[in-house]
Amino acid sequence: MGVFVFLPLVLPLSAWPVARLAEHHLHPRAATWLLSAVAGVLAVCSTLCLALLVVVGTAQLPGNPLPDGWSDPEVREAVPYDEVAGKVAIPALVAVLASCCRAAWRHHRVRRRATQALSTLPSRSVAVLPDRTPYAYALPGRRRERDRVVVTTGMLAGLSSSERRALFAHERAHLVGRHDRFLLAVQLAARVNPFLRPLRTAVTYTAERWADEEAAAAVGSRRVVARAIGKAGLITRGAPVATLAGLAAAGPVPRRVAALLEPAPAARVWPPLSTTVGLATWGAAAGATASALSSANSAVTLFFILRAATPL
Repeated sequence: MGVFVFLPLVLPLSAWPVARLAEHHLHPRAATWLLSAVAGVLAVCSTLCLALLVVVGTAQLPGNPLPDGWSDPEVREAVPYDEVAGKVAIPALVAVLASCCRAAWRHHRVRRRATQALSTLPSRSVAVLPDRTPYAYALPGRRRERDRVVVTTGMLAGLSSSERRALFAHERAHLVGRHDRFLLAVQLAARVNPFLRPLRTAVTYTAERWADEEAAAAVGSRRVVARAIGKAGLITRGAPVATLAGLAAAGPVPRRVAALLEPAPAARVWPPLSTTVGLATWGAAAGATASALSSANSAVTLFFILRAATPL
């Protein structure tokens, strides 16, 4: 096992280049899928790494319920710096699990409150709230509940009819693409390993760009969508935007508007290796693969060592 057990904790650094390049050189849909998948794999591997270190650290604690053989020198030699790494991993894993549970609970709580706030309104795909504060958001349905676009009268009053269509198309794109799942996944991944925060920031932006491109295709005008985004960004500045669990954000509006004023991006899933973004993509994929292999190797090695050290 050796030092390879620590690799999943630092390999997320290999995804930093693609996190930035994917925003500019990949189609937003492809970038969202790629970055979310890489973040998910690296987060799972980081958690498994901490769990393996916790096993070694817990075996050193007096009065632990684990078999005595688990604290033998042969077991501890499988992990470099076992005395320090094993004991530090215990509070680290507890903090990671607590942070993830808090984020998941916040996601559930905001979703439930948003659903309750709409309980008195007709069950339609668009819910208009009588609120002068301008904001709009997409509320995914659960079980038998339908997906809904929520918008306030204050937001509708600030947009023209064509801009309203662009707004509704944008929010519906969030629902169809299930962007809330991508955003929650990268949010949890960033809480597992702080090195994954750039991927969370990138996915927050690419998910919005994905919805922008879908809206432009739906209304048939990139300029109308750009104008709607710019105007909505101006009138909602300083307003408490009711987004799902605080995960979805409007993103950098000037960058989104500038992107819409340019030609539509090519719907290429995997960039050529000869390009910079291609090299960064393959580097991130290699880092995620190495992290998965390292975690699997460490888990299998530790399993057989503990099995040999455990009395029948």
